[in-house]
Amino acid sequence: MKKDFTISYDQFKSVEELNELEKDLFEKAKSARENAYAPYSNFFVGCAVLLENGEIFAGNNQENAAFPSGLCAERTALFWIGANFPDQKVKKIFIVGGPKEASEKNPPIPPCGACRQSIIEYETKQNENIELYFSNLHEEGIKVSSIKDLLPFYFDGTFL
Repeated sequence: MKKDFTISYDQFKSVEELNELEKDLFEKAKSARENAYAPYSNFFVGCAVLLENGEIFAGNNQENAAFPSGLCAERTALFWIGANFPDQKVKKIFIVGGPKEASEKNPPIPPCGACRQSIIEYETKQNENIELYFSNLHEEGIKVSSIKDLLPFYFDGTFL
């Protein structure tokens, strides 16, 4: 059986196109990126996560010489939130990433496969989509209304 998927997304050329809350998430993700620990890949990622109570928490990638012991920005933030605010729904995630010395040629950086799977778990747990934004340092990016737009054949607890 063949099924066609349509990926639904919005593209922005500048954060100026976003509302004030989304601009704030971009700035917090960009700031978190600066504190990433990425001495091996030199690839710095930050994210900001908005909870339903209005609080915003940030995370960044943390590498380790014993690959793959490090952790991506998205999972760093989500797992901390899950441990400390287990009953709060995640509303939005904003990711800013790229090489330490990013150039205008760097595209918006989407979450990796492991992070996509982790975000699916939170969407499934809360039975509500999480808006996801990902961009480069030059303020252009992509917005999707659910991680399912980036991972249409996802695995969740219904398979177990």
